[in-house]
Amino acid sequence: MTTPDHAQANHTYPPTAAVPPAARRALFADDRLGMGNFLDRVRDVHPAPREPYLWAVPRGGTPEDAHPLSLDGITRIRDAYAAWFHAAGVAKGDPVAVYLDDGIGYFLHYLALSSLGAVPALVNGRMPAPVAADYLARMGAVGVVAESGRLTELRKAGGPGTDRLHFAVDAAAMPNERTADSRLPVLFPYPHADADPIMLCHTSGTTGAPKAATFGHRQFFLGKRERLLSFPQADEGNRLLTALPQSHSAGISYLMTATLLGLPTMVMADSDGASVRAAMRAFEPTVVAAFPQTYVDLASLDLAGWGSSKVHTWINTGDSAHEAHIRALVRYGRRPDGKGAYLPGSRFVDGLGSSEMGMALFRKVSEPESEDYGRCVGVPIDVVDEVTVLDDEGRPLAPGQPGRLGVRTPTVTPGYWNDSRRTAQSSFSGYWLTGDVVSQSEDGRIFHLDRIPDVIRTAHGNVYSLPMEEVMLSVAGVADCAVIGVTDPETGRQAPFGVVRTEDGGPEPAELLDTLNAALTAAGQPLLHGAGSTELPLGPTGKVLKRRLREDYASVLTDAITDGAGGARSKAALARSRPSAAPYEAPKSHTKTVEESA
Repeated sequence: MTTPDHAQANHTYPPTAAVPPAARRALFADDRLGMGNFLDRVRDVHPAPREPYLWAVPRGGTPEDAHPLSLDGITRIRDAYAAWFHAAGVAKGDPVAVYLDDGIGYFLHYLALSSLGAVPALVNGRMPAPVAADYLARMGAVGVVAESGRLTELRKAGGPGTDRLHFAVDAAAMPNERTADSRLPVLFPYPHADADPIMLCHTSGTTGAPKAATFGHRQFFLGKRERLLSFPQADEGNRLLTALPQSHSAGISYLMTATLLGLPTMVMADSDGASVRAAMRAFEPTVVAAFPQTYVDLASLDLAGWGSSKVHTWINTGDSAHEAHIRALVRYGRRPDGKGAYLPGSRFVDGLGSSEMGMALFRKVSEPESEDYGRCVGVPIDVVDEVTVLDDEGRPLAPGQPGRLGVRTPTVTPGYWNDSRRTAQSSFSGYWLTGDVVSQSEDGRIFHLDRIPDVIRTAHGNVYSLPMEEVMLSVAGVADCAVIGVTDPETGRQAPFGVVRTEDGGPEPAELLDTLNAALTAAGQPLLHGAGSTELPLGPTGKVLKRRLREDYASVLTDAITDGAGGARSKAALARSRPSAAPYEAPKSHTKTVEESA
């Protein structure tokens, strides 16, 4: 049974901690404001630092279990943690790993470690312990704070990632209040210079071992100062619900924004659709921020009567979202029309970014009336100096030609921690190479075609998986999907193969393949040579692990599939045995080579 939008929650979430307009303007004009000092800067100008503005929902908890936090409360915890780390010998420049269940803990440890001039290295709790141990070793972490279960798994994984740690502390044992004998450095909080590193966040690991992207005090704040004046404000009745992974730079960024604005914000530790929907019912947000996988889940749920009526904006970052999921969400809520009234339906702000870009650098706003899809991720935001599309030799390509995306912007990471060679290889002539394959239209819009390692290299030219997936998601019964390259027995190269997660009670791939290929043909896209059904494996940040799918299905077109084969392959349907599967023909504008990069 659903609960009406106007139902009263057990908590109240008044905007009593809202930062007044005059204080926001003072912060906006503060040239020294940055990612390393925003907590203390806003406390200096805030008239009500004791009023809560964050409500943190724990892992497995409900909104009724949410813990309220104020500026003063966060500062007390920050100082208690910092004193513990200081006593453990943590000093300026030391990387310390934070490996937790998702949620507010990452933000609190980030504040504590950066206040010492140390470098918090946020490790997603979904990262397997052996991978995390290797990552800690490559990063040179001096210590780790984690839940006891993860500490046990790290010790089992062994290796230099754990052998060289100076300390490994159970997060539950960390003090929330300073004791009488606890000490902080004489100079506290540490006064960050512009170039000082303030955080390490790992890449998704979907194309290889996760890399540690560095974030700087000024660099990471660039492009975000404008939120002080332009982001939905608390005194206008706004509330933010964030289901972003708080171990990711985006999670920290939006909690920084909430802190600078005093914006009532519910912080989720669980990001699945059912948990987020329950939080929406209790919190009635106007803005929801999440990664694409949360929106995949929400799009499959009925949100009417679950706190969706006041949502005016959905914010997506990381990978761009799919049209089918955007359309399912923007039909809820209401949007200001700029004249004091509201229009039915909400808007979806899609931002293509990566850890290395420092923030989402491409922005596209979709509303119920929007038709501009086809993997369009919009245009660069103001902080971007220049965008280019390059071929494999570094030459700029004409509009419509697919190639490597390069950006020039001051928000780009200073580099990969302890990996100067990879840092040097990730740029070309001043452009940061994002690892994406895109094309650019005559009017400057960017269309996202693929990640470089996921390009399908057929005997007839390159095939790009993302536009194919957009079409497949429009087919009834398809909840989610991924297109990968598998060995083509006829050419020895690759052929497109679809891995489909159907809706509950939906058809098997054998029944869907003809329909999928008919939709692809109508859209001018290449055909699938087969389709299989399985749960899509996800990385720590919720991205589909296509490399694992390529391993699982590598020989699916060459192996004999029998009814008794079992596993995912027993559910595969092969287009090569079907008259309706026409030979693949690559679009002429999409045949340039884009080789895999390191």
